[in-house]
Amino acid sequence: MMKTSVVFGTILVGSLIMFSTVSAESAFEEHVTQCVGKYANANDSANVMLECTAGGGKLSDCKVVENNQPNKGFDKAAVCVAASLPVGSKTGTIRVPVRFAGA
Repeated sequence: MMKTSVVFGTILVGSLIMFSTVSAESAFEEHVTQCVGKYANANDSANVMLECTAGGGKLSDCKVVENNQPNKGFDKAAVCVAASLPVGSKTGTIRVPVRFAGA
């Protein structure tokens, strides 16, 4: 199985630390792999900036505000990944940078 690397900006670093078990991390990595496999080429790299509403520990209503690889599916892959990102107690509109490192 091909691994896909995704790096999230500082706004989510604290939230990612909340994953306390290996199984949660593994499930998230699998979700990322599925999102990229469904929408984009895992061999390519891309940077996508999302603007989302944070509340209840999750992100919703994400919109792409920047995408350095238009028409390659990374916009859809980033929105897919954001659907499973925990954001802790953050609320309101936040920007979420998503970096796809490629293979």
